[in-house]
Amino acid sequence: MQDVQSRTDKRGIAIQHVGVKNVHLPFLIKTKEGGFQAVLARIRFTVELPEEYKGTHMSRFLEILMPWSQKPLAEPELEAMLREALKRLDAQAAEVEIAFKYFIGKRAPVSGRESLLDYDCCFMGRMRRGEPLCFTLGVEVPFTSLCPCSREISDYGAHNQRSLCRVHVRFHAGEECIYIEDLAALVEQKGSAPIYPLLKRADEKYVTEEAYDHPKFVEDILRDVVLALRDLPGIAHFSVACENFESIHNHNAYASHEETVSP
Repeated sequence: MQDVQSRTDKRGIAIQHVGVKNVHLPFLIKTKEGGFQAVLARIRFTVELPEEYKGTHMSRFLEILMPWSQKPLAEPELEAMLREALKRLDAQAAEVEIAFKYFIGKRAPVSGRESLLDYDCCFMGRMRRGEPLCFTLGVEVPFTSLCPCSREISDYGAHNQRSLCRVHVRFHAGEECIYIEDLAALVEQKGSAPIYPLLKRADEKYVTEEAYDHPKFVEDILRDVVLALRDLPGIAHFSVACENFESIHNHNAYASHEETVSP
């Protein structure tokens, strides 16, 4: 059968990213404890297409992904996946993004009741022939924030809200990336109080008072997260976006920052 995709294209336009998006597959994500967690992943997988090629071979992306869906995945496996893509698709550069829900156990602060909190996470990898893997870990961390201004001006109480901090971190080549569990814990500590799926009355009292004792603007949270990320050994680049889902406004408070860290 004729291979139309391999025909020559004469328009002189190289395409930076071509491939598949919104592929859903079960994956196994390595955990800090040395095991793995089964997740449902949403995948974007692309390569760079030279100007002389009419198209790429879309089926090969799925052929590459399928075997990897059966193996516990972290940074080294992502590197092997991209090397395979460079070889099988005869590409100069390849990129993959794997987004998934990851569950971390939480223990209520007073009752000790255990539950699981879900985090939106992603692995992103880029590789060019002859160059090392560029790996980025992304985690969205929920917590509670309480407004310092509201607490200061009110005779009693203060408005608080659920907040979300989106963090992406990349480490220098040869440096091990932080675990999802550790990055989530680091970011969560910078809010006014943690979030727990399961709370009894004594826990609810504790969390409410914890937030009241640690009021923070969205700017405070962002700056505290930035300082904590700067202290991570081997970190090369990070971006942070904090969003407070305001309880007394019909809009959100937002702050973001990114920077490159010298080795």
